[in-house]
Amino acid sequence: MTTQAPEPTLTVDELASRAGVTVRTVRFYSTRGLLPPPAIGPRRVGHYGPDHLYRLALIEELQHQGMTLSAIERYLDALPDDLSAHDLAIHRALVATWAPDTALESSREELEKRVGRPLSDSDVQRLTAMNVLAPTPDGDAFRVDPGLLRLGVALLDVPIAHETIMTARTVLMEHARTAAHELTALFRDEVWGPFTQGESDPERVEAMKSLSAHMQPMVVQALVTAFQRSLKDELRAAFTAPE
Repeated sequence: MTTQAPEPTLTVDELASRAGVTVRTVRFYSTRGLLPPPAIGPRRVGHYGPDHLYRLALIEELQHQGMTLSAIERYLDALPDDLSAHDLAIHRALVATWAPDTALESSREELEKRVGRPLSDSDVQRLTAMNVLAPTPDGDAFRVDPGLLRLGVALLDVPIAHETIMTARTVLMEHARTAAHELTALFRDEVWGPFTQGESDPERVEAMKSLSAHMQPMVVQALVTAFQRSLKDELRAAFTAPE
């Protein structure tokens, strides 16, 4: 049975607020064809859905990485037409993986505007426990991990016990760290070592460092793809009744 996507219900003002951009930015992206047109409801009011929100987040992330609008257009044109909001979120996560680790400082009011919803004290505590937020000496401000923010806020509405989410996070972090360690050792021993052995040419060393940097997004995408397929197989085996 195919799950239908949620109906578009956001006005352009609500979409802009949820995405942390201006209405003018939304309209500009729409005129450039970067965002699909909204669904037109009663009184000719446009309504936007999750696919618009996540596509907008992807565009903003690509711009943050320094891509021009023309390059972003080419990037989006290369994506399949039937990508879901979930698929777009994964693309954004992959793009964000090769961004420098940066934390933002945000007030409670700015944070709520950024995520497009009020946050209770319990919500803030859960986000802090997930390392999405960290308190600052100023009691009204937080250090925010932008790469985890959307995921953390989405998890607030998942009907799973907080302890279960934290256990799942521990499992993921431990296995991710092991994979990163083993892949780094493989690259060091099989690629970096033979390439630089007996060589002192700075240009060769710089070329290898450049290759190392470019490999990161490819390795992340390979890991995400492998994990998605493995998880799908495991879920099918766990929840499909034997014939």
